[in-house]
Amino acid sequence: MKLARTCTALLFALIASTAVLPGIASAQTKIKMTLNWKFEGPQAWFFLAQEKGYFKAEGLDVEIDQGEGSAAPIPKLANGAYDAGFGDLNALIDMSAKFPATAPVAVYMIYNVTPFVVAVKKDSPIKTLKDLEGRTVGAPAGDGSLKLFPLVAKNAKVDVSKVNITNMAPNLREPMLMRGQVDAVFGYTLTIKFSAKAIGMDPDKDLRFINYSDNGVDSYSNAVLFSQKFVKENPKAVAGFLRALNRAINEVVANPEAGIEYVMKREPLLKRDVEKEKLIATYKEQMDAPEIAKIGLGDVDDERLKRNIALVVDAQQLTRTPAPLEIFDRRFLPPRSERASKL
Repeated sequence: MKLARTCTALLFALIASTAVLPGIASAQTKIKMTLNWKFEGPQAWFFLAQEKGYFKAEGLDVEIDQGEGSAAPIPKLANGAYDAGFGDLNALIDMSAKFPATAPVAVYMIYNVTPFVVAVKKDSPIKTLKDLEGRTVGAPAGDGSLKLFPLVAKNAKVDVSKVNITNMAPNLREPMLMRGQVDAVFGYTLTIKFSAKAIGMDPDKDLRFINYSDNGVDSYSNAVLFSQKFVKENPKAVAGFLRALNRAINEVVANPEAGIEYVMKREPLLKRDVEKEKLIATYKEQMDAPEIAKIGLGDVDDERLKRNIALVVDAQQLTRTPAPLEIFDRRFLPPRSERASKL
């Protein structure tokens, strides 16, 4: 009898101690996240935060899936398939204008430099966006540059009805361009450059880029997004996620090799040196906007955000203009002192 009581006491003690151990999944808030693209170097901070336990230390159990384009996460968060995503702010503005009750919200701006381009072969007769009329332009269906094309087309006085747009799988974009199956492609500058390198091209010699930023589009790009439902029900989890991610970004920028280690662990068939080069180019060219010296990485400039919203509303002829607070919620950002001022 005494032995039985002793065993029972030990069992309850074990259960109690296990319940408070950090990292026990049952005690954590689950977050299902979708990325903007297939696993690659510029996503290193997400993987590092997960693998080094930074999310877990915040009481989070984060599942990370690869994506299909920067616009694709927005409807997936809106319909409840995912809690969080890394996706294009302009696609978010469009959905927020149309479906304000279900559109997700951005909480941490990462790609604050306009990256959108149309890429053509170096010897192509296409010199301006206007030259796309009568041509075939390709992109994956969820590509952020494709979604934003009506905006830049209006600025460049392009008749969109005269542009033949075709969709393809992400891995076929650059090969189809080089084979002449399309005349041009939509995309992000660095994504196209490094995808071209991966198939043996020299983007500096083989490609030319027509920048959206040269055609009146000073827009934000990819941000960390959460569904409205998750934000309302789990505000502490959102703040914890951003603390962990911000910590990981600082660590990767200080030591990109450490970040690439976790990228390769996630996708061993990638070329390590290419992914490291892509990662460094991303934070130097797509994240180091002059404004972060003042507001810090992760935040947005309110006036620029208002202009960005107005651009999308005008280009898409939307009947409703979302308020900036519907698009970006800075309540969950880590303190300014902890967010990078230069990358």
